[in-house]
Amino acid sequence: MNYYLSALTNYANFSGRARRAEYWNFYLFNVIAYIVLGALSALGNAFFALIFVYAVGILIPSLALSVRRMHDLGKSGWYMLVTLIPLVGGIWFLVLTCTEGEEGTNEYGLDPKAVEVEAIA
Repeated sequence: MNYYLSALTNYANFSGRARRAEYWNFYLFNVIAYIVLGALSALGNAFFALIFVYAVGILIPSLALSVRRMHDLGKSGWYMLVTLIPLVGGIWFLVLTCTEGEEGTNEYGLDPKAVEVEAIA
């Protein structure tokens, strides 16, 4: 839940880096939210509107998080456009998001794993 709230507090921050854990926990929470809202939409059209409101509200934070995830790999945020390639684009992006980020500092900022370890110590 902390990763989800972290992504929401950095909702328009397209700079920096995001760990795999932050990215996948955010999307896991989104899937759970869509399942709950989808189940509620079976009760009436008013709940269906909630799905739309949630999707629009989460658009910018999810784009920002995806850009930060690409930055963790040392790639430009424009790599998100690879999803527009039919058939292989989505698979390629999935592989990119599952790949471990670069160790140490890169041109997009400090290593988020190293920062988290220092904060714990």
